[in-house]
Amino acid sequence: MRLFFYCLALLFISACLTAQETFTSNSERAIKLYEEGRKNYRLFYYDKAEDFFLKAIKADENFIEPYMVLAKLYWDIDRLEEAVEMYESGLKIDPAFYIHGFLYKGILEGKLARYDDAYNSFSIVLELEKKDEKLLQQARRGIEKSNFARHAIKTPVNFKPVSLSNSVNSGDDEYWPSLSADESQLVFTRLLGSATKTRMQEDFYVSYQKNGEWTTARNAGTPLNTADNEGAQSLSANGMVMVYTVCNRRGVIGRCDLYFSEKQGKEWSVPKNIGAPVNTRYKETQPGISADGRTIYFASDRPGGHGGLDIWVTTQDINGKWSEPVNLGDSINTPGNESSPFIHYDNRSLYFSSDYWPGMGGFDIFFSRLDNNGYWGKAKNLGYPINTHNDEIGLIINTKGNIAYYSTTGSPETGKDIFCFELYPEARPLEVSYLKGKVFDAVSNMVLRADIELYALADNKLIYKTFSDKLNGEFLVSIPTNNNYMLNVSKEGYLFFSENFSLEGIFSLSSPFYKDVPLQPIGAGKTIVLKNIFFDTDSYKLMPESKTELDKLARFLSLNKTIKVEISGHTDNTGSQQYNQSLSEKRAQSVVDYLVKAGTNPAQLTAKGYGLLKPIDSNETEEGRANNRRTELTILEQTIMP
Repeated sequence: MRLFFYCLALLFISACLTAQETFTSNSERAIKLYEEGRKNYRLFYYDKAEDFFLKAIKADENFIEPYMVLAKLYWDIDRLEEAVEMYESGLKIDPAFYIHGFLYKGILEGKLARYDDAYNSFSIVLELEKKDEKLLQQARRGIEKSNFARHAIKTPVNFKPVSLSNSVNSGDDEYWPSLSADESQLVFTRLLGSATKTRMQEDFYVSYQKNGEWTTARNAGTPLNTADNEGAQSLSANGMVMVYTVCNRRGVIGRCDLYFSEKQGKEWSVPKNIGAPVNTRYKETQPGISADGRTIYFASDRPGGHGGLDIWVTTQDINGKWSEPVNLGDSINTPGNESSPFIHYDNRSLYFSSDYWPGMGGFDIFFSRLDNNGYWGKAKNLGYPINTHNDEIGLIINTKGNIAYYSTTGSPETGKDIFCFELYPEARPLEVSYLKGKVFDAVSNMVLRADIELYALADNKLIYKTFSDKLNGEFLVSIPTNNNYMLNVSKEGYLFFSENFSLEGIFSLSSPFYKDVPLQPIGAGKTIVLKNIFFDTDSYKLMPESKTELDKLARFLSLNKTIKVEISGHTDNTGSQQYNQSLSEKRAQSVVDYLVKAGTNPAQLTAKGYGLLKPIDSNETEEGRANNRRTELTILEQTIMP
């Protein structure tokens, strides 16, 4: 989409100059040539139109109109330097004749990184114009953007982009990179035929990182790629869900719709239209999917926005239904265009492009933080030279938050290529680690598709929800640092698995977590440790952080009414045996009391304390003693229903 100011330029110049009954020339020959030029211009015969306009100027060098329309023509065909020259030549004849020309000249000078010249052009508008408040407002914005760019050049940010290997980049254009959380899988869009300018088509390509090197990218193939164009994709953290853009195709509700596909083993499912209320008869494009695949940020020109393209967000509920999209508001969106949102795996840092916020010209990349009250902070420009007078679109960042990937023109020979660079600290998101592993049956070793949830213990808020692959049991869960978390893995017919990650106060991790999850089939004698039930020190009072695990346990028992369980308390060897026995009994009873209050049938529950009698680890270390202080669930019996 063209810039907001540019669209105004086309409309205004066409209306203004076409509607004139008199001209700034008395030469009949010059006027006739000019009229022929306009006729050809309206028919998009640019070469002929250019020739007539140049001849009109030659016939009368003080004829202002052909300069102005020729400048517009050059702008149309991206001959921007020549467009500026035409504005300059025509405006010299009579600066007051067409004040808008200085505005458009300033916009073009900004696109050419001539920020001092742009500042001067916008300033002339303020000097000459006295009544048109809309024009004055646009000129003030131009001055603001010019001043920003001039200051940014004097205060550059650290930026050293490195082109990805030839295994990824080719003579064709590569763009829209998307990355799995473990950085093992890179999916991007390649414009086939762009190097030779022959039958061009967008397809998805995939490369895998092995031993620090990217493998030769291969076409993702069917069913993702078709004979039509596919592009602007986003990948979930586990690399198992892809959301992307499809335009002008059978089955599309509007001009462009969002589609999704799920990966099962090594194969992608047949893509499906996400449907209403996300997709409308308007344009929905450039999705950015959250780490767990349950929230999508996207660009749309649907009604209710602030301008052209705005960024909206939708969230999927537990039944798989997408919510009515919500506009992100004026901290993000503007009267211009906002696009290519990327939500980092921390779920708090949003990166996007805008052509309206103060920047270097064209589309710049910005970022915003979500505060603790759920509000987005005002957009911040990533700075120069990350942003330039060209369009910068489609930036993503790895889980650790230190490396960014984006696409830009490397050279005329290679076209657009994918680059990576180290992102300066002030613009980094919260570092995120991840847990990777496999879910399987603890008895048969058969891989399982299971539900996987990550909760923040402080407020029991669901942070991440995903599932393991049904073909290989593999899963990946993003875990932001500086918080404490509960992990729950569950599947019908099995005891659930729980784990916790104490990362409060930890802002950086040297390595991710790896853990395979054996699920125990429900049956008499099976035992699990409830790792997310916590008590105050030397107390049987349940801590608030225990709520999520206890509620999960209550739900498990309500779904399995045919089992009876023992809730047992265990301690380390600190203190007397009598004290520990009493404490363990009271702790077990506290859990049972909570479950009964939550609706569990008391007949299903037995509380028992074992004190220090059943250690599972050494009491010689703090870690071992912590493991011995635990609450367990054991199935005492299971009634077989007739």
